[in-house]
Amino acid sequence: MAHPSPVVDAAHADRVKQAVGWLHTARFLTTAAQLHHLPAYQQPEIAFVGRSNAGKSTCINVLTQQRQLAYASKTPGRTQHINLFALGRQNQTDAVLADLPGYGYAAVPKADKVRWQRVMANYLMTRDNLKGVVLLCDPRLGVTELDEILLEVIRPKVEEGLKFMMLLTKADKLNRTEADKALSIAKLQSGGGEAHLFSSLKKQGVDNVSLKLWEWTHPETPAT
Repeated sequence: MAHPSPVVDAAHADRVKQAVGWLHTARFLTTAAQLHHLPAYQQPEIAFVGRSNAGKSTCINVLTQQRQLAYASKTPGRTQHINLFALGRQNQTDAVLADLPGYGYAAVPKADKVRWQRVMANYLMTRDNLKGVVLLCDPRLGVTELDEILLEVIRPKVEEGLKFMMLLTKADKLNRTEADKALSIAKLQSGGGEAHLFSSLKKQGVDNVSLKLWEWTHPETPAT
């Protein structure tokens, strides 16, 4: 079995370093309670979605190496806005991360759940500059009914070229056998996308995910 050459390994390490550094430039852009409040721009946007307790805000904070960039409410389901974060060096925005409200928390009134399901579906279907979607799932729970609804919404978009990644958060709570099984299932459920194990605590998956987000938003720009 051939092994990658040291040159290839070094090039990959440089690309990862650039991607990680790029994510560290993240800064708060704006927050919106409704879709029509979102600003229009040409830069590619990547949306982070998932259940209220899937670790979405923590994941964003770990990827950007900023402890309090994304608001992690102590009460799941409390955050009901779309929060945007700009990325780019020297304050030049070349991409945007969108933190969508968590869904599915039992204490949230049903009317609010329905409203936000509609808002999220509309966002995913109509946001012109949406380049990719990252769905966060707790592998101990698996893909829930609400996750399935979201997957059904975006599968046609993935087939048309939308980038999609399923992140299995809190992977440090799984043993090797459980992790391998969860990842195999997630890859089947990703519907043409990809799946990765991720642990905010152990920083597992951070380099791979950072590089993917860079490649999604800079398809014509090789990392240097």
